[in-house]
Amino acid sequence: MKNKKLKIHVKNNHGRPGTFPCDLEGEKNFTITMEHIEKAFEKEPKIKDQVEFFIDWDEDNFNSSILNSEILLTYDFPTKNLKSIAPNLKWIHCTAAGVEHLFPFNWTFDGLKITNSSGVHAKKAGEFGLMSVLMLQNHLPKIITNQKNKQFISTFGNPIAGKNVIVVGTGSLGSSMAKLVAPLGANIIGVNKKGKKAEGCSEVITVDKIDSVLPKADILYLALPETPETKNLIDKRRLDLLKPSCGIVNIGRQSALDYDALCNKLENKEIAGAILDVFKPEPIDKNSRLWETPNLVITPHVSSDDGGNYVKMTLDLFIKNLKLFIENKELLNQIDKDLGY
Repeated sequence: MKNKKLKIHVKNNHGRPGTFPCDLEGEKNFTITMEHIEKAFEKEPKIKDQVEFFIDWDEDNFNSSILNSEILLTYDFPTKNLKSIAPNLKWIHCTAAGVEHLFPFNWTFDGLKITNSSGVHAKKAGEFGLMSVLMLQNHLPKIITNQKNKQFISTFGNPIAGKNVIVVGTGSLGSSMAKLVAPLGANIIGVNKKGKKAEGCSEVITVDKIDSVLPKADILYLALPETPETKNLIDKRRLDLLKPSCGIVNIGRQSALDYDALCNKLENKEIAGAILDVFKPEPIDKNSRLWETPNLVITPHVSSDDGGNYVKMTLDLFIKNLKLFIENKELLNQIDKDLGY
């Protein structure tokens, strides 16, 4: 490492429907440029002297560049025959928190480390969470539907104090909301795999006990990654456990929630309102029933992506790990290949 620079391949994606980013605005926000890299390394000249970057788009030069690269910095990449295509590859850093698009990890090989950008989203996600919880508590989805229908109907809300917010998924996204909403007096019950304590939650239960808390939820807040265990976790049966006055937020992955069943509940006024930020595919098809579902607010996957600062925060985390990598130390945010996050 002292005589030879570590080569880092940066794979950016052009924005297009059905992938990430899904449009040109996303492309602008998530593209890593040499200017970003130079700025990020200003305070780390010794580290920068030990590495070289090759910045690419999509798979334009992927095969030729990855052949002699030790590190890959990207969102996605072709995984087929990766070991033979990238014999020197030792570490992949995914620029997103979710890595379900790379699951199952049967394409990996011994010695290959995989990390993600979990945590860089927390501040923005927390504020979005606070906003969405208060929107539901103040019936904004219903008010927006009334506005579309040119109906001026007095719709009164209450303070959030004393209400039950059930947050399913207490990682950086879910807990960042809990920390901001808890001081307002809400009772926040966390739900996670192991029942591990989470800041902002007055109580935490394991996923297998979720049915016991759903009937008392005033707001159900979903912040889950996509894994085999989380798919369709909130299905029609569990939606039926919620009271009609409950509101729902999903900022994790669509797969955790049955959107068709939710639309039915909203149309039948069996759920008070919903705010959905994640969809598959993205953008949503123009013929999707979601567009016409009442009391539903659609946000275009923007809950946790800090406009203008996302690349900086990602590179700051990447450089921390790069130091550890060079020193042959344990990396932050390593993915458990069995769990998928």
